[in-house]
Amino acid sequence: MTAFCLLRFAKSFLNSCYSDTFACNLFIIPLYCRIWHSNTGFNSPKSEINCVKLPAMNEITKPQVRFITIDSEDAGQRIDNFLLKTLKGVPKSMIYRLLRKGEIRVNKKRTKPEYKLVDEDVLRIAPIRVSEKTNEVSTSLNVVASLESQILYEDEILIIINKPSGMAVHGGSGVSFGVIEALRALRPKERMLELVHRLDRDTSGCLVIAKKRSALRNLHEQLRNKKVQKFYHALVKGRWSPKLTRVTESLKKNDLKSGERVVVVDNINGKESETRYKVIQHYNNATLVRAFPVTGRTHQIRVHCQVKGHPIACDPKYGNEDFDGNMKDIGLNRLFLHAASIEFTHPRTEQKLKIEAPLDKNLSKALTQLTVANN
Repeated sequence: MTAFCLLRFAKSFLNSCYSDTFACNLFIIPLYCRIWHSNTGFNSPKSEINCVKLPAMNEITKPQVRFITIDSEDAGQRIDNFLLKTLKGVPKSMIYRLLRKGEIRVNKKRTKPEYKLVDEDVLRIAPIRVSEKTNEVSTSLNVVASLESQILYEDEILIIINKPSGMAVHGGSGVSFGVIEALRALRPKERMLELVHRLDRDTSGCLVIAKKRSALRNLHEQLRNKKVQKFYHALVKGRWSPKLTRVTESLKKNDLKSGERVVVVDNINGKESETRYKVIQHYNNATLVRAFPVTGRTHQIRVHCQVKGHPIACDPKYGNEDFDGNMKDIGLNRLFLHAASIEFTHPRTEQKLKIEAPLDKNLSKALTQLTVANN
């Protein structure tokens, strides 16, 4: 009888930890079999059912109430955005439902999703069972591990990386992970890593990541006020005239039925756009130019080059097939558009910071081949 009392106690304890009856029975049934074998003396090794190892206490502990005190780094942002970043694995719909039901409170009071957090606010978050991520980025992947060697600059609030061509800045439709997810996997102890700006997937070069919310806000303000200077190097078709220093065609985004996004020139309905150019080097039927985008429209440099009759080498959307074929013959296998440098005022030191990103081997080799052909 004592053994079966123990069984009832075990079942009651496990039921308090697991709402799923099936999960509880995974432990109870083998335990019952052990007790039955012991009382009947039937202990055949071949027929005995082994007990399932009980989980450690920290594996069955129920979620606890969480309290978070907001500091100056997180102050100023909406509470829904803060929670999406903080409560990893919790669906957006659940966060809004918890806010609506008062399960998440600020300073003991209900709040709305649009509430902007203030320094020293205290958030109370009701117990939430967070789903475990099954698609964590593996740091053993070569493309992830190699990012460490691509870091051009790092301090306590910023990382500037030489983004490889072919790698998206973030995961999304059809992309399992990008630069930001890879960096978070490489730096799991960093409280925050957020993109300051973006680069097209096929574009390489300087990409800035903020490690502090204050730095992110500061750099976004500099971008809005056009205080950040980003210079790109592009290899284009034909002989670019030194007199062509400014392109101002308006641009409009079009989403095709296939889901592909293309940008077209539309001086009536498009958004005002401006790119400034300077010739760096002329080659046979090609020119290396420096491009400075005054505005930041999608695919701006690529479309502005195309509309002037000088598409960028190996551009899969806006390129020239014959020119691309010639470039592939000399070994170029990617879009020749590179964010060569970025300059801005450092958010903490208030000193000018200029970082340059070297060309990768494929771009450098192509220029070498063109230089040889010129001679």
